[in-house]
Amino acid sequence: MGFPTSEQLAQLRILVVGDIMLDRYWFGEVNRISPEAPVPVVKVVRKEDRLGGAANVARNCVALGAQASLIGLIGADEAGAAVQELCQTDGVRPYLCKDPSEPTILKLRILGRQQQLLRVDFENPPSAAVLEQLHQHFSDVLASHDVVVLSDYAKGALSQVEMLITQAREKNIPVLVDPKGDDYSRYKGASSITPNRVEMQQAVGKWISEDQLTQKAQNLRDQLRLEALLITRSEQGMTIYTDQGRAHAGAQAQEVFDVSGAGDTVLATLAVARAAGLSWNESMSWANKAGSIVVGKLGTSTVTAEELQ
Repeated sequence: MGFPTSEQLAQLRILVVGDIMLDRYWFGEVNRISPEAPVPVVKVVRKEDRLGGAANVARNCVALGAQASLIGLIGADEAGAAVQELCQTDGVRPYLCKDPSEPTILKLRILGRQQQLLRVDFENPPSAAVLEQLHQHFSDVLASHDVVVLSDYAKGALSQVEMLITQAREKNIPVLVDPKGDDYSRYKGASSITPNRVEMQQAVGKWISEDQLTQKAQNLRDQLRLEALLITRSEQGMTIYTDQGRAHAGAQAQEVFDVSGAGDTVLATLAVARAAGLSWNESMSWANKAGSIVVGKLGTSTVTAEELQ
């Protein structure tokens, strides 16, 4: 089945909740080694900010042509202001909770000649008061959306994820989760989870054959009462497990330039396709295509419906 038309896409309303980050890039030239230590000296020539984490999922939904609302936490700082501004620029509807005591999660990447030389992270766990505010926003806007996407980077915004899943299921709104950690019981009752290969191993242990993986995946799916479990497997493509069994899509990437944010693009495409009424297998096929396009771009990027078609 073809990807939804722009008219269909414009009607879809995706609610993204999770760990919001600011991806900051400093691009520079490297022409010498520091006399103080054996490290390259980067002369910064250009700076760029992009939405990261859950905010990148929302940005990808909008790039595909859907409407996206974003709930998450920022600090009362310069990076938080940058996130608010980027939401406006990228067409994301923000419901941001400001935590005056903690910084906005910021990932600063320093690049020389398009190669990442260093990444510096700024982050602290959120306060209880700001989490209460997040849950209030969720309750207020949930009913006006078609699909909920929970983007978990284990930074604290989804520390009470069970409550959000229960609320969405009570309203019969599908919940797609990008999980973190090794305790997936937290995601019980969601519609789907999309771990990568490493995350799946952390959750169920190693496997030695496809049959064994299928067994582990279907067991986990039954335990968590999921409709679908999708494993992203980098150069091996992706595999989805449902009541109908197993389906696989091979990797299509021509050239892998940068994998950062690829999981966000896959999740956004899966959510948009499901909101439009496509089957799990069709949705996976489009998500796989989107993932293969975005790894050919530098940094956290997006894919448009035109590129997919």
